[in-house]
Amino acid sequence: MTRQFLHSAAALSLAAMLATAAAGAEQPTRWVATWGAAPDAAGPALAPQTLRQVVRTSLGGTAVRIALSNEYGTGPLAIGSAHVAVRGNGAGLVPGSGRAVTFDGSPTVTLEKGGSIVSDAVDLRVAPLQELAISLYLPAGSAASTIHGAALQTAYIAPGIDAAAAEAFPAGPTDDSRHFITGVDVAAPGGAGAIVVVGDSIADGIGSTEDGNARWPDILAQRLSGAAAPVAVVNAGIAGNRIVRNAARPFAGPATMARLERDALDKPGVKWIVLAQGINDITAGDMLADPAEKIAAQQIIDAMQALVRRAHARNVRVCGATLMPLEGVRRPFVHSLAGEAARQQVNAWICDSAPFDATVDLDRAMRDPSHPGRLQARFDSGDHLHPNDAGYAAIAEAVQAACVK
Repeated sequence: MTRQFLHSAAALSLAAMLATAAAGAEQPTRWVATWGAAPDAAGPALAPQTLRQVVRTSLGGTAVRIALSNEYGTGPLAIGSAHVAVRGNGAGLVPGSGRAVTFDGSPTVTLEKGGSIVSDAVDLRVAPLQELAISLYLPAGSAASTIHGAALQTAYIAPGIDAAAAEAFPAGPTDDSRHFITGVDVAAPGGAGAIVVVGDSIADGIGSTEDGNARWPDILAQRLSGAAAPVAVVNAGIAGNRIVRNAARPFAGPATMARLERDALDKPGVKWIVLAQGINDITAGDMLADPAEKIAAQQIIDAMQALVRRAHARNVRVCGATLMPLEGVRRPFVHSLAGEAARQQVNAWICDSAPFDATVDLDRAMRDPSHPGRLQARFDSGDHLHPNDAGYAAIAEAVQAACVK
């Protein structure tokens, strides 16, 4: 399926990025982001415990390092030990693959309220699409955790003990949010780079199979891993996120205008951003009573233009995606005639005159040809807004064809 629009010169520039990665294979390695999860809220208080969380790389490398955040904490966060290993079955580790993680040479670290840190390099060679288990022992727990709410990945908990290095993790409760871990980098060939996907619940994979790595950025990473010079794909989506306004329930996270540097431009090795967002800015006008939360199509367009300027100032290119249909969406989301008109206005601008370096028409790729205001039934997870696994695969294919060709 190749139903998308394309600015060919920009797409060739992304192809050139891949070629540069191949040409730079013998150059000294550099750090490139291979995985990410954008922190979006303060999570619940945690008792002393070990958290074991599973991530999947997109790009492989000869060493790894992890990024931790206490951005939403209400006080200091003590990490008593940290560990990274190749994941085995469930919460288990591949024997012999485990490595202790240190911070400025120390096996322990305390993050102050609002603080963040990147670990020392860990001598662990990882492959593309490699599942890693990252374990954190919290000897004092946490009054409030920093989370990415929609992980769609099981996290394992060992209450009260330090089980960070345990190859067979003790049976215990589980969770479905990301806690404290915001990124994984790999030491990759000097020419390698990363694509960062900035978006909302559709980037975050809502509607896809739990523990299935079936979000469309995951599938795009899988498709690109077979290329001669694979490139990292980092997911900076936040379910319920908006471009213009910060969180107001049921929306989540800082606005993309506020988080672009944190979640995309400051990621090591970023070369391209895929901006797939804007529908929540529209639906908020029908869902929230506060007039300040009502955003016009032109405000979304102005914000997108500003985001492109900020990316270009950092020598990062942007692929813009049109907004997908949502007629018939289930509550709490709302579809209205005014909202549909705003969606069409934004999409027309993206396709016809936006300053993006490439565009992908996800509206055209995902809509029902006989009822263009709706998702195709075969792509619908059931709420008429979020795709299913097949729909996310179709998005990955369209993005690859339009932005990576």
